[in-house]
Amino acid sequence: MKARMLATARQMETWAHGWEIYDLMGVARTHSDRLRNIAEIGVRTFGWAFKNRDLEVPEDIPYVELTSPSGAKWQWHDPSSVHTVSGDVVDFCQVVTQVRNVADTQLRVTGDNAIAWMRIAQCFAGPPEDPPPQGSRVRSQPK
Repeated sequence: MKARMLATARQMETWAHGWEIYDLMGVARTHSDRLRNIAEIGVRTFGWAFKNRDLEVPEDIPYVELTSPSGAKWQWHDPSSVHTVSGDVVDFCQVVTQVRNVADTQLRVTGDNAIAWMRIAQCFAGPPEDPPPQGSRVRSQPK
């Protein structure tokens, strides 16, 4: 792993594990556009999520459109794809770091490939892990 990716991975891990503390304390968390690094890892690891589970990687990669904390739109891949993930970047980052179950977010996920991906998304190294069960990590926190 190159130094830049290593630093970004550490940022992702710190951000993800920090949610446990925020959830336990019931404290609202603020966010900045620095989340783009984590979103980028999440998008780049589409294939990894499948390979890590010995599943065939779908050929049609979902289009991803996320709204940043500043309101900017971040986009990846072909916008004409029938497979899409869209919504708030915090929700997306929570799903790809397995902080939240996709069903506990407001993400809009359409198309078989996007649905399959969001069910197993894992942007961190190691053996395959399942996301938390639906409803188990839900906290009423403003974003």
